[in-house]
Amino acid sequence: MSTAQSKNQMPAIGSNEYIEIEGISVPAKIDTGADSSSIWVSDVEVSPDGILSFALFEPGYEFYTGKKITRRNFKAAIIRSSNGAEQVRYRTNFKIKLGGYELDTSFTLADRSKNMFPVLIGRKTITGKFLVNVEKTSVKHSQPHTHTKHLNVELNKDPYEFHKKYIRKEKK
Repeated sequence: MSTAQSKNQMPAIGSNEYIEIEGISVPAKIDTGADSSSIWVSDVEVSPDGILSFALFEPGYEFYTGKKITRRNFKAAIIRSSNGAEQVRYRTNFKIKLGGYELDTSFTLADRSKNMFPVLIGRKTITGKFLVNVEKTSVKHSQPHTHTKHLNVELNKDPYEFHKKYIRKEKK
């Protein structure tokens, strides 16, 4: 796929899509607000001879295979989240399939266990290749966000105490 296709020729993808990576199909969030792409990994190690090893996802997660992936070619990156927190992460490339196309994509390696999607696809991966139709979704979620459900129960019970516990606390 040409990186400078006209907008009329670019395929449309949704706000979330399944991607194929390392032979498995996994759900990914398409995030036009994120600069780079990120993938959930565990068991990250660097050997004395400088080889990075890790597993995709973590034990117990439905897409975890336990397969160790190794890389000689990797970099470090400082990632700044939307709340301004900085974190040092490793970055390496994977071949993925997205929207019917094979792409060589750079990913930061992160613990995404608390995120709804194990993979985040950022602007650098999709710019000039895809249009994003935010009304289209390929991944259906049957479970509501239980972590926000209990927050709203608590908020409705006593908004003042909720504010003191969660909001005011964050500003200190």
